Amino acid sequence: MTIGRDGVTMTRWRLDSREDLTSFIKNQIAAIRAQVGPKNVICGLSGGVDSSVAAALVHRAIGSQLTSIFIDNGLMRLNEPEQVVSIFRRLGFKVIHVDARKRFMARLANISDPELKRKIIGEEFVRVFEQEANSLGQVDFLVQGTIYSDVVESGAATGPSLKTHHNVGGLPEKMELKLIEPLRSLYKNEVRALGQELNLPPELVWRHPFPGPGLAVRILGEVTREKVSILQAADSIVIEEIKKAGWYPKLWQVFAVLPNIQSVGVVAGKRTYAYTVGIRAVQSVDAMTAEWAQLPATLLDKIARRLTTEIPHVNRVVYDITSKPPATIEWE
Repeated sequence: MTIGRDGVTMTRWRLDSREDLTSFIKNQIAAIRAQVGPKNVICGLSGGVDSSVAAALVHRAIGSQLTSIFIDNGLMRLNEPEQVVSIFRRLGFKVIHVDARKRFMARLANISDPELKRKIIGEEFVRVFEQEANSLGQVDFLVQGTIYSDVVESGAATGPSLKTHHNVGGLPEKMELKLIEPLRSLYKNEVRALGQELNLPPELVWRHPFPGPGLAVRILGEVTREKVSILQAADSIVIEEIKKAGWYPKLWQVFAVLPNIQSVGVVAGKRTYAYTVGIRAVQSVDAMTAEWAQLPATLLDKIARRLTTEIPHVNRVVYDITSKPPATIEWE
């Protein structure tokens, strides 16, 4: 199977063995060096497995020619920006930390449509990268951790679009930077295997997927600072309890969602009108299909009690028991 961007065709690699991994790394390093030459490159680093593996592969190919840029868009998980930057600096990467929280939130004001949110975030990411590239001097290339499922779901391969991924259909038509996407032909499980082969830390390789647009697509409706704060707190509780119970390695993905729903509740004998938090936990191999995880009722009860007692604006918790298809893993 082949995929294309700007008329360029790529072969869909299959990494089924150690030999496949070695061959892929050798091939990509040669291709990256040939494409880049002596020029400088920046990488869009999020701390997720895709961008981390892409950065590691390009770094192995061109070393100091690569500058990784972490953009804090205000839509990350609790304390995530500081954690990500710290890890990569310890690994010897040249990392620039950009605080763009006000910029992204301003662009998302009064925007509720999920596709529009994705496209706004995708365009804003690229514009920030371009500005940072200009401040670094002459930079010609941008590395992205685009993987094959992003391409398929965005309708850029062989089928109709399910949703626009910010690093595929969300990109602006005119860009100053040329793209390097070394993982574009791989599925998530293959990317993880590649990360292990590149000796990345397990906490990066086995980290659950996180959408490029961040919490913006886990907040249904308009994104506000209040909603972001609520969801960050909720997601932190969900992940903490899932890890304590030993379920994290068994799941493809688990996270909290903030639907655009408020309902009546009772707290300390008083009427409340507060938010509902959804919990989504799935098991999958490549994210193209997924089954909802049958978490123990006692674990769900513990999570729900913490969410409704520790977060003042939450009075109801629901659990998503829909597989993919018909649903997608993310809610937007």
